[in-house]
Amino acid sequence: MLELRPTCENCNKPLPPSSTEARICTFECTFCADCVDELENVCPNCGGGFEKRPVRPSVPLKKSPATEKVTHKPVDKEKHAKMKERYQHIPPHQR
Repeated sequence: MLELRPTCENCNKPLPPSSTEARICTFECTFCADCVDELENVCPNCGGGFEKRPVRPSVPLKKSPATEKVTHKPVDKEKHAKMKERYQHIPPHQR
């Protein structure tokens, strides 16, 4: 089950379970749509691509709440530039 992390890892923008702005990679690295655009769809942690995070309806959310653990680690732009150079030209499903 998805953790539904509460904020963008880069800018710390709130991303509640109902947010349509949340994007995740296969490892659930969580970023807002604006940061994903800035990152050019290359996850700075694993090199994967991002997808829209599903919204968890309120009834199941009561039984399976989102995590409250914040993962805030702003992107190292220099390190990400190297990763982006390596992966940007490869479609996310082929990385």
